[in-house]
Amino acid sequence: MTALKHKESAPSLDADYALLKNAVRDAGALALSYFRQEIDVQRKHDGSEVSEADLAVDALLRRELEGARPNYGWLSEESEDTAKRLSHSRVWMIDPIDGTNAFLRHIPEWTVSAALVEDSAPVIGVVYNPSRQEFFHAIKGQGAFLNGRPIHVSGQEGLIGAHLIASGGLFKKKIWTEPWPEVETAWVNSVAYRLALVACGRADATISLSAKAEWDLAAGVLIVEEAGGTVTDHRGERMIYNRAVPRFPSLVAAPTGLHAHLIERTSRIDR
Repeated sequence: MTALKHKESAPSLDADYALLKNAVRDAGALALSYFRQEIDVQRKHDGSEVSEADLAVDALLRRELEGARPNYGWLSEESEDTAKRLSHSRVWMIDPIDGTNAFLRHIPEWTVSAALVEDSAPVIGVVYNPSRQEFFHAIKGQGAFLNGRPIHVSGQEGLIGAHLIASGGLFKKKIWTEPWPEVETAWVNSVAYRLALVACGRADATISLSAKAEWDLAAGVLIVEEAGGTVTDHRGERMIYNRAVPRFPSLVAAPTGLHAHLIERTSRIDR
């Protein structure tokens, strides 16, 4: 039997967006102050890197967001997860610095990624790249924007000539039942930034067959969907958020027509 979720008298999404926007801009400025500096870096239990910048940004966002909305749940890459969030209707989902690898190697492809999830679906998403002054955002039902201007996914419908953000070696693996047509590939370390680039049409799609956490995807997925795209796992299944185990098996994001072609191939992996 699932626990009842707290149905607080919640602020409007516009009010929550105003709060989140200011918090993410503050977080971006703090992260930028560490960028290209000599900073302390440690290894987490899974072997990935975490820096003092990741932790400082996480603390700032938690202070500003939880301080203003103490009745919301919290899920962040750099905070200890607890089951308490499962009892909340609204949950902040945060990746303080998405693309830590790029951040530590002085590559301007990292972002602050933050979302508000309500009843298992993202309703507000922000992806901010402070080093390039690119602020992507979406509110459910209101469209997607880059620095305040509306954005839309590309018009690419077929695989031939598609520009995909993915590991170049992915399409050469022996897992595929047939060869891929000629596609262009590029790599971007931040998953949230990959999704934002698809949302604004700078890339046609992004594919990853490795597991992703809810905080990796919540903000960027909403931005792609509000920009007219489709996002699922590689089997074509939609994503449900704020689960006990907050992970997805994979990611496929693209304009709807192209997405169908991609899923036709990726879904065969499990057959």
